[in-house]
Amino acid sequence: MQNKPIKVLLVDDHAVVRNGVRLILSAAQDIEVTGEAENAEAAMRLLRQQAFDVALLDIALPGVSGLDLLRRLRAAQPALAVLMLSMYAEEAYAVRALKLGAAGYLTKSHSGDAMIAAVRKVAAGGKYISAAVADKLADNLGGGRMAPHEALSDRELEVLNLLASGQSLVKIGDVLHLSPKTVSTHRTHILEKMGMSSNAELIRYMLENGLLT
Repeated sequence: MQNKPIKVLLVDDHAVVRNGVRLILSAAQDIEVTGEAENAEAAMRLLRQQAFDVALLDIALPGVSGLDLLRRLRAAQPALAVLMLSMYAEEAYAVRALKLGAAGYLTKSHSGDAMIAAVRKVAAGGKYISAAVADKLADNLGGGRMAPHEALSDRELEVLNLLASGQSLVKIGDVLHLSPKTVSTHRTHILEKMGMSSNAELIRYMLENGLLT
């Protein structure tokens, strides 16, 4: 008897990205994208309407962040395997996502074959992480020294990544659906927590620590 296909919930606010991921996964006969959502509210609504085996979730969502949605998904359906898909380097978010219950972390620079392998692995109950992330996770669990960016909140980390990529406060506000004043406040808190005084220092830190893709 043929096994049932892996049912995937795809969550990304960009239609072009969703179309690309769907095309990649459709190459695998045992994987089927049966639901698509552009934000957290739509994802939770689909989750109430149908069953999924894997949620493929972008971290950079408008409004409710991908990490906040991860928390909601894990609370609503603990058995659902959540695979994070991000444009951000693994070092920036992977450990944080895994601690929140993600089954894996995949950057958008990975190949289509890697994405298919990741979906299959987490659907089977496994974890999909790189060796570098596994070492970092072990260091964190073992009480190793925390890097400066790890003291930031989820939202502050999003703002940091956008600042380091050269985005203005207004553009960051548009992306995250925040006012420029709120973004400026986040920037102030980031600089204080990381002991820095300028965007240039933040960018240098991100580059030196491999946090920019």
